This record gives sequence, C-alpha cells and structure tokens, in this order.
Amino acid sequence: MSEKTAAAHHENPGSAVPAGYAAWLADIKARVQSARSRAALAANAELVALYWHIGNDILQRQQTASWGDKVLQRLANDLRAAFPEMKGFSLANLKFMRAFAQAWPDAPIGQQAVSQLPWGHNVMLLTKLKDPAQRLRYAELAIAGGWSRSTLEANIRDRLLERQGRAVTNFAARLPSTHSELAHETLRTRISSTFWG
Repeated sequence: MSEKTAAAHHENPGSAVPAGYAAWLADIKARVQSARSRAALAANAELVALYWHIGNDILQRQQTASWGDKVLQRLANDLRAAFPEMKGFSLANLKFMRAFAQAWPDAPIGQQAVSQLPWGHNVMLLTKLKDPAQRLRYAELAIAGGWSRSTLEANIRDRLLERQGRAVTNFAARLPSTHSELAHETLRTRISSTFWG
C-alpha cells in the first residue's frame, strides 16, 4: 500500500471495509457482551455469597455471645466507614443478611439458585414469601425467565405458582403417563412464558 493510500485509509477507515468484517465485528461484540454478562453474574454471586457469610457470622455470634442489635448498628457504622464506596452496609441490610443466612442455612450458598439473583430479588423473596420451597421455586423461575425485581414482585403478588398448579387438563385421562407429564410440563412452561413477556 502506498503512503498516500495508507494515509487516506487512516483518515477514513470506514471507506474500505474488508469482506467478512461485519460478521467478525458482530462476533466480537457478542463475545464482549457475553463476557460482560458473565463478569456481572460472577460479581453478583460473590456479593450474595459475601452477604450470606456476613449474615451467618451475625447469626453465630448472636447465638453464642448474645450480641444484640446495638452491636449490629456499630458493625453497620464501622463497615460504612471502612468501605464508603460500597452500598449495602446499613443496619436494615445487615438484618436482611442475617435473615438470608437463616433462610438458606445450608452452605455453600453458591450452589443455590438464589446466588444467581441480584440482592434486591433475594430481599424480595425474603420479605414476601415465608415458605422456603416457594422461595426456591420463585428464584428458579426468576432466573429462567430473566425477571426484573418488579416482575418477580408482580408474580408473587399474583400468586403465579399457585395458579400454574391449577390448570385443568384432560392429559392424564387421554395420554399415557409419560406423555401426560410432558404435556403438563409443556403447559406450565407455556403459561410461565406468557407471564414473563
């Protein structure tokens, strides 16, 4: 390439796009987006695990040393002073961490569906649902459907799980049992996807 051609190309790099460039660019963009999503999910899982461990520590110390909420307030103040750039160390959130560890006592939390949800979703599950099995099922549905926090709240309020289980069909009477189960699962998935948007 001559100096004149190279200079012209440098000044206007979009003028001569090589064959296959658009597909290559699309592939790179997709990989960048995928890597960003994986990094965000990994960071979220680490934060949720951290919150579970803090909550579990609080539970243990309150049981063995009879620590009360005054110690939690001091902890909240000290953590905010040590990490001013981080949100999440309020007294209320420390209590949510404790409730979270209490709700999911089995470690490691990283293997639970709730570790894949943002913290706000987990707080929603804790405050809106008392039954652990329901919490877990809504967590799984939220992950599978990519629900926002407001969608999760609406589906809990509208009792999505309870409504799904009441769909009336004649699958059992008309189909062999293995096909009946598959038809029921397909219907549940179809109903759920309707609510996911």
